[in-house]
Amino acid sequence: MQHKTVLLHESIDGLDIQPGDIFVDGTLGGGGHTEEVVKRFGDTVSVIGIDLDKEAIERTKIRLSSLKHNIQYAEGSFRNIDSILQNLKTGNVDKILLDIGLSSNQFEDSGRGFSFQKNEPLVMSFKKDLTEMDLTAREIVNDWDEENIKAILEGYGEEQFAWKIAKTIVASRELKPIETTFDLVEIIKSATPKFYHTRRIHPATKTFQALRITVNDEIQSLKDGITKGFESLNKNGRLAVISFHSLEDRVVKQFFKTIDTEGLAKIVTKKPIVPTEEEISINPRSRSAKLRIIKKL
Repeated sequence: MQHKTVLLHESIDGLDIQPGDIFVDGTLGGGGHTEEVVKRFGDTVSVIGIDLDKEAIERTKIRLSSLKHNIQYAEGSFRNIDSILQNLKTGNVDKILLDIGLSSNQFEDSGRGFSFQKNEPLVMSFKKDLTEMDLTAREIVNDWDEENIKAILEGYGEEQFAWKIAKTIVASRELKPIETTFDLVEIIKSATPKFYHTRRIHPATKTFQALRITVNDEIQSLKDGITKGFESLNKNGRLAVISFHSLEDRVVKQFFKTIDTEGLAKIVTKKPIVPTEEEISINPRSRSAKLRIIKKL
């Protein structure tokens, strides 16, 4: 499945990339944003592509194989952008883009349990090759206590039935381990009232979001990434962030407001840029996307 890049032209236009710039795509994903930069600027812009998923890097290499480019790849998390740039012996950079959404490839093809519409193992980690130290969704639902499960469902999923779902998860695992996405979906359905099953949003959406955010430490990763990313910019450099839910957008909005108030930066987007109706009709997953851009002074 070809990943549909969200807010493609708005984000690249908003970064105001110039020949000679160093551009960092901190979340390669499907490679769409980087492809657009390469199409516009060829090898006059130096590109650094970062992703925690090495398959995303391989897909981007194939996607760009016929284009003239000057790109370096790094397998890792954008939360470590400072050490990644150091390892590449790159000084400060000019433009950084972070697209915090899951790519369609992760949803459809990863086999790691991101989607409640496919029966897959409960992993939900962006990393493909896991060690014993890496957290998984399976570990959370089978080993964590009811109070902690409830806390993440409320905090990261904003799930109104968090207590009931957490209670049912704990009761269910006493009978047998919760192994797959479909196991979990059935538990969520049994824990929630009938009206909750007929709404536009699937009843498992918020629980799956909360588990994924927890497994990948997404909120703290975002805080680390935007802080270190901003520090890594040259003067007049720009940082653009595309977020997909209110928790992420709140983090970005607050950080941008703080550094703007401190006189370190100027907010470029007074209000977040959102997808057009046309984009939403082509790619319904883009509906909740918000783009914010800041310029370093």
